[in-house]
Amino acid sequence: MLRSLHLLLGFGVVAPFLLQGKPRSLAALPSIAALSNPRGLSSTLPIARSRYGACFRAFRMSSGSSGDSEASPAADVGSGPAVAPPVVHKPKVRFCQACGNPTKQIIPDGEEKIRAVCTVCGRIHYENPKMVVGCLVEHDDKVLLCKRKIEPSYGLWTLPAGYLEIGESATEGACRETLEEACAEVEILSPFAQLDIPRIGQSYIIFRASLKIPHFSPGPESLECALFALDDIPFDSLAFSSIIVTLKMYIQDKKAGKLKFHYCTINKRPGASPSDPLGFDVDHHLHS
Repeated sequence: MLRSLHLLLGFGVVAPFLLQGKPRSLAALPSIAALSNPRGLSSTLPIARSRYGACFRAFRMSSGSSGDSEASPAADVGSGPAVAPPVVHKPKVRFCQACGNPTKQIIPDGEEKIRAVCTVCGRIHYENPKMVVGCLVEHDDKVLLCKRKIEPSYGLWTLPAGYLEIGESATEGACRETLEEACAEVEILSPFAQLDIPRIGQSYIIFRASLKIPHFSPGPESLECALFALDDIPFDSLAFSSIIVTLKMYIQDKKAGKLKFHYCTINKRPGASPSDPLGFDVDHHLHS
């Protein structure tokens, strides 16, 4: 149930590249310039160097709609790489959750960030990122996508994913979201990607999964569900930058003949909405 959609895992697969202290950049990966896409999305991902190593530049794409400067390739290129300044979070808690009195935004003694602090009882309210979990469901060399029936990104395609609930594990949440959005019962195969989006305070865990039975249908939050061959994935109609990045990495791995575990940070362009698939960088890319 992801209404505002746009991780370190304890799995052993993460350890090799984290412990080495040398993040593996995208430069070490096979070229993905050959990815085919008949729908107008530039499938090349130019590499830009930073102090962290290599990173993606913003995706250049055309939505195919007229009169929308945000969707035009020229608008995206003209903005330059979507290198975002450090995120300065402004607390959103207006009233104390303990006593109900108003809060004020100050930097408490001994801290460095602005917090919402109760004006009466002095309680400090900390706000933490939300965790999003989902499944990349594989079946007959195709992947399962859902067309969203809710905002944001109504009518666009996404992987089944949503917010993790209290009391469930990441795998349980990913399976639940897949059942809710695609009426599909799945078996988790392995973690595939962790993607952090600091600007909007979200962190994703995407798992590879398989269908327990070859059945799926739209849930209450989906207009339709379908299996897509890798060359037919509608990149010009994907709902979120996180989904674009996940599927690009998956296609790259499949073409290379080896599936990896990936970690990266998605830097949204200042002013870009959570559901805007344009204008972002992928940085700090690590893989097993």
